[in-house]
Amino acid sequence: MDFEAIETAARRRALAIAARAVEQRFNADPSDHRGPTLACGCGLQARYAGRRAKTVQSALGELTLERAYYHCEACDAGFCPRDRALGVQGSSLSPAVTRMVGRVGAMVSFVEGSALMQELAAVPVDPKQVERTAEALGREIAEDERRRVEPELPAAPTMYLGMNGTGVPMRASELTGRAGKQPDGSAKTREGKLCTVWTAEGRDDDGIPVRDPGSVSYSAAIESAASRDTDQAPSAFAQRADREARRRGFDQAARRVVLGDGAPWIWNLADEQFPGAIQIVDLFHAKHHLSDVAKAIYGPGSDLARPWAKQRHDELDEGNRDAVLQALRVHAEANDEARKCLDYVTHNQLRMHYPEFRAQGLCVSSGVVEAGCKVAIGTRLKRAGMRWTVSGADAIIALRCCLLSGRFEDFWEQRSAAAGAR
Repeated sequence: MDFEAIETAARRRALAIAARAVEQRFNADPSDHRGPTLACGCGLQARYAGRRAKTVQSALGELTLERAYYHCEACDAGFCPRDRALGVQGSSLSPAVTRMVGRVGAMVSFVEGSALMQELAAVPVDPKQVERTAEALGREIAEDERRRVEPELPAAPTMYLGMNGTGVPMRASELTGRAGKQPDGSAKTREGKLCTVWTAEGRDDDGIPVRDPGSVSYSAAIESAASRDTDQAPSAFAQRADREARRRGFDQAARRVVLGDGAPWIWNLADEQFPGAIQIVDLFHAKHHLSDVAKAIYGPGSDLARPWAKQRHDELDEGNRDAVLQALRVHAEANDEARKCLDYVTHNQLRMHYPEFRAQGLCVSSGVVEAGCKVAIGTRLKRAGMRWTVSGADAIIALRCCLLSGRFEDFWEQRSAAAGAR
């Protein structure tokens, strides 16, 4: 006896019975007929033009729903009040299926998402529809992110804000005329910028601050961090970082810390948007720079590279930046990697007071910033063979950040409430 086959067949029968019951209930209810005329979006009156059928893919299966249809001669547009109320206006997917598609589209490729919908929910949604639906939902979320900046939670005594960037592979049409790092000077990517906010009130066994579970939030897009020269208005990404900071109550915290990898654009933005915040170069990233120098000087497989790097790492941990600078100066003239690292440490000295920061109970290397770009962007958008439009990438990034930040439920409740109120 094939229990799985029996179970599957029984489930399909049950779903079909439920689908027909739902279908009959809606089609027996004529309350969506609002009279001979109804206000149209253009401001004039649309006339009732009979009832029309629409097939909707639901979690129960296909539903064929009869709806009152109104047509406006002035703007030559038609609409069904029931579509608005049910949340299926402009879509052939029910809200429940749209929600499922949003989740799978944020986590895996559109082809894989289509397969998961079929395998786990027995709902057929082809890959192109997964793509269209997930991106449309992501654009809604991105617009909601721009509008809503109310603080979500009271600020913790110490709050951290990190910024970073990562390249997103783009279609050729999105790269025309853009300089890049390819041998011919062309570009293969556009940079996605990420802002992340978290708290670290907990301590490990050694008393070192650790990220509080569930405290990390993300906001990202393919945006510039440079201010516009014409009016000195904050850049698109600066505005994004400001919104995320206000949502999380970063500006209300007794201590505000900005962590970054040392890139000048991060500190320029921090000076403009978060004056007075403590600035710290992520220790992991600083050590990684020094490890790269060791490999460049002695060769990747050399026995001399590792002890040289370890000594520099220890000097950073001890706050002996002069020793680090001196070691780099020895090689700077002959080695380009050492010269660049010398400039890097020189310009970021005040952000590398690691013993002092630790004495204040501050994180100096949480891993949140470095991992953020991979978690929020790279894992989904930088898989082999993927090429994006800016619009498509931004939509999926917005959708993914919403899910990872624990905001999807709130967004969906507000979306459902807004549909019901129309």
